Amino acid sequence: MMRCSVVGAGAWGTALADLLTRNGHDVLLWAYEPDVVESVNKRHENVRFLGGNALSPALRATGDIGHAVEGAELITLATPSHVLRSIIRSASKSVTASAPIVVASKGIEKGTLSLMTEVAEQEIPGAIVVALSGPSFAKEVVACQPTAVVVASEKDGAAEIAQRAFSSSYFRTYTHTDVIGVELGGALKNVMAVATGIAEGLGLGFNARAALVTRGLAEMTRLGLALGAEQSTFAGLAGLGDLVLTCTGSLSRNRAVGVEVGKGRALEEVLRDKETVAEGVVTAQSARELAAREGVEMPIVDTVNRVLFEGQPARSAIAALMTRELRAEVDR
Repeated sequence: MMRCSVVGAGAWGTALADLLTRNGHDVLLWAYEPDVVESVNKRHENVRFLGGNALSPALRATGDIGHAVEGAELITLATPSHVLRSIIRSASKSVTASAPIVVASKGIEKGTLSLMTEVAEQEIPGAIVVALSGPSFAKEVVACQPTAVVVASEKDGAAEIAQRAFSSSYFRTYTHTDVIGVELGGALKNVMAVATGIAEGLGLGFNARAALVTRGLAEMTRLGLALGAEQSTFAGLAGLGDLVLTCTGSLSRNRAVGVEVGKGRALEEVLRDKETVAEGVVTAQSARELAAREGVEMPIVDTVNRVLFEGQPARSAIAALMTRELRAEVDR
């Protein structure tokens, strides 16, 4: 048994905290919202972000970030990507240097274009960082539905520590060393899910969805290779697996946002109705900037940005995507 801390009590952080608790660990979950702390401690349920799902009675929550991480032997970060840096900074003085930090947040930081593990390493120099990603809806994890993910680290033994902590009879965890590939897969698939949602909202068919998923994977792989990732990673759970789930699953927040935009609703209006963050919207601009920096062509990412932020009608944007200059399928 380990003393574990999970920072971030949205649906994903809560599901991971519940998983660790059910695995026999002593877990303290940090929540920004006081009502979430009260709900977890008194009702054993996260009513705000994961309502209707019973949590382990042994799981405890706190609103004190220093208390949450102090003495923890394993720390998991599951906050929205755009606040991860500030939250790590506020907790850094209480973090035990030897404790592996599992980064379950998915995104590319605006401005710095840093991946989430890079943000953690910048705020806690010398940190033992592990990336966790893969096809995993929080509601299915907390319902103990079979799930498989990847934990990746360049530090000897760190991924294996996380693997042992999270693995259970219903949650299978594979190890990897390609941190960049695992993280990029988790971040970019959200942008592709917005794209497939837009196509669905327009009333386009399964052919269009399949094309967007497949060509989206090609874009993700191109950027990954430019940044030093391994091509095979994008054919695995953190790449293709997570991409398929998020682009097709009815529980996908990013796909749902895209559907509403495709139907003609303004992005601001769609987001106003959402309690939880759709990371694909946040990541779209950063992904475009990162691709431009690396000289990588990402037409689907460009299209999502034009629709979300530049006022291009969704139907004409998809038409422009379909009438681009003809080319070979495989880069040479």
